[in-house]
Amino acid sequence: MSDKRKIAKGIVVQGSILAIAGIVCRIIGIARRVPLTNIIGDIGNGYYAAAYEFYSIILILSSYSLPSAVSKLIAQRQSRGQYKKMQKVFNGAILFAVISGGIFSLTVFIFADFFATRVMGESMSILAMRVLAPTIFIVALMAVFRGYFQGLGVMHFTAFSQILEQVVLVIVSLVFAKIFYGIGARYGALMMNENFAPSMGAAGATIGCGVGALSGLILMIFFYYKNKNSIDRRVLADTSKNKDTFLDVIILIARTAIPMIMCSVVYNICGVVDQSIFNHHMIDIGEAATKSFYWGVYSGKYKLMITLPIALANAMCSAIIPSLTSSIENKDYVSARSKMATVIRVTMIISIPSAFGLAILGKPIISLLFKGEIDLAAIMLLYGSVSVIFFSLSTLGNGILQGLNRLKTPVLNSIIAFVIHLLSLLLMLKVFKWQIHSVVIANLIFALVVSFLNHFAIYRTIAYKQELRQTFLIPLISSAIMGAFTFGSYMLFKLFAPFYVALFVSIIVSVIVYFTALIFLKGINEYDLSLIPFGSKIYMVLRKIGIYKD
Repeated sequence: MSDKRKIAKGIVVQGSILAIAGIVCRIIGIARRVPLTNIIGDIGNGYYAAAYEFYSIILILSSYSLPSAVSKLIAQRQSRGQYKKMQKVFNGAILFAVISGGIFSLTVFIFADFFATRVMGESMSILAMRVLAPTIFIVALMAVFRGYFQGLGVMHFTAFSQILEQVVLVIVSLVFAKIFYGIGARYGALMMNENFAPSMGAAGATIGCGVGALSGLILMIFFYYKNKNSIDRRVLADTSKNKDTFLDVIILIARTAIPMIMCSVVYNICGVVDQSIFNHHMIDIGEAATKSFYWGVYSGKYKLMITLPIALANAMCSAIIPSLTSSIENKDYVSARSKMATVIRVTMIISIPSAFGLAILGKPIISLLFKGEIDLAAIMLLYGSVSVIFFSLSTLGNGILQGLNRLKTPVLNSIIAFVIHLLSLLLMLKVFKWQIHSVVIANLIFALVVSFLNHFAIYRTIAYKQELRQTFLIPLISSAIMGAFTFGSYMLFKLFAPFYVALFVSIIVSVIVYFTALIFLKGINEYDLSLIPFGSKIYMVLRKIGIYKD
């Protein structure tokens, strides 16, 4: 196998490890949100979403980008053989996480009342927000360990910790949501406040976030100390001088992490800003009673469904940053372009049919998973599922630019997109009166703008143009063919079988038809197949039957 293929395969394999873990975690997350929604209802989901959206922004400020920043710095030093400096980066990152995580955790706990009422416009989420506060500190520490191993190219430790975190989160959050909901129902009856039960239920659900994160952190610490001897040997064998002080390391981490953090803040602040604007808009037009319901459907059903296929882009992003950093450090621009082409093509081969599938089968999938409002979430998926493609592209673009040492560019691109997003949201809410649908469309616009700006910046940096035919055109045609067969098979089987049987059959049909169309249209070549297990053997079979020719 050529060096080019080995490098590309390494990225795909490492990205696939994180992608599988991410998808498993998303599935577990959906498995949690389904009974959670059934326990606390759409209104409780609205309270939970308000607390969690704000928590997510604080998490981004304190630690969300630490894995990427730490992995980038670790990869740089490993490629130079500077293991002493590499270990000092790790120690400095731990100190950075303790300081930032501790400050933000205390801030949220003390000022939860202000944040919930004034910022999010949802006073019933105060308790849930306060319960989430200690989790910020735990996640900050865990982020450093994950970034350390990702920088070394070891992705499976992160994958194992992510899955453990989610499993514990599900069990604990559902148990405490039910317990707290029951307590809230009793107190609510005494205080004649029917919203107290879903508020307490949402707070109970957030306990699982903290316990789950703690379990993930403990596992990462175990992995670190299990490998401590080999780490120490490399440090002792390093003869290079290490004159960096802890202050130097902290400044270096801050200079690397802050642009990534700012990019993530702008990239993810849409959720907080959207909910705040939407809630205040609904209050202004006299619809305060329904604001939590609408946001609960959007966040707990629509948004949950579209994040599942985006997990692949997030995983590929984590895999390519340290790898691209090493290529740029060695001035190997041919290798860098090859890596970018591979991850974008692989991601699009999955993301494009996922968007088609969610649009076509959105309603039966939601009907199978959730109780409560179905039609509204299905309509959102019908026109909003295309955002899967653009969020995947924009996420990859951010990672590629960070790997190319263009740390400030994704921030600027996200700010431009955020301003356009904000203006479009206000226009659709105030002028067109599209209510919750305005949020869906505005987020699609945001992802679209970021995708195009990032691609233009990548082209200017490394003169890179993405191949269009195999990356976009053939997957689109194959997905359209798949969509026709999927819709037809679902409608046919629904005539004489329960909808969930028709759904299961149509999903199988969609997978078979899509990959068949992709192969016949030459959307996957020998090189692509060589990147997956048994791919070479599959190619030999396809060549024998005449699909591929020498």
